[in-house]
Amino acid sequence: MTPPQAVIFDVNETLTDMEPLRARFEEAGLPGHLMDTWFASVLRDGFALTAAGGYAGFAEVARDVLTGMGLAEQGVAHVLGGFAALRVHPDVPEGMRMLRAAGVRLFTMTNGAAAMTEGILAREGLLDLVEARLDVSGPRAWKPARAAYEYAVARAGVRPDEAALVAVHPWDVEGAQRAGLVGAYLDRRGTPYPSVLGAPRVSAPDLPALAAALTRAAG
Repeated sequence: MTPPQAVIFDVNETLTDMEPLRARFEEAGLPGHLMDTWFASVLRDGFALTAAGGYAGFAEVARDVLTGMGLAEQGVAHVLGGFAALRVHPDVPEGMRMLRAAGVRLFTMTNGAAAMTEGILAREGLLDLVEARLDVSGPRAWKPARAAYEYAVARAGVRPDEAALVAVHPWDVEGAQRAGLVGAYLDRRGTPYPSVLGAPRVSAPDLPALAAALTRAAG
């Protein structure tokens, strides 16, 4: 495989550890396990809007789902405020620096907000590694819609086959590969990859290993 010229990172759960939000749910009066249901519901509604030809931003959808779970405005604000304090997974800095050292250009593309990504990367000392922080407000289509990936590679100025999409979500990898990108699956959980989806071009249990697999041909 030819090393990609650009690597585009998903953000939520791929770069960021969202586990601290579980405590926010409990502090707001909801069981911590509902964080998983909430996040899945946010993705469901965002995907549905895109499939139907509509659009709403992550924060708007996330707020709506929390309200539907019975949280008052104060609780909603407390949960969503936790995003600004999220940290990246421990393997992220090394993996990103390996890619940059190999001459790969780095981008992020999130169903969330680019401004939030920028704040997290700045706090972690990683902002200068990432050329552009992108989100789905540009194409007004949530990943895994083809338009989202086409928007990202256009902003990067590369062909789809010259870019790789790194994500912990098989649905994101599937969408990227259908749009012509290299799908790079970050398999942190060690769970079987869904058999109904096309196998990822590259897979590894952590970002340094994934970076090495993506750039191996360069060495």
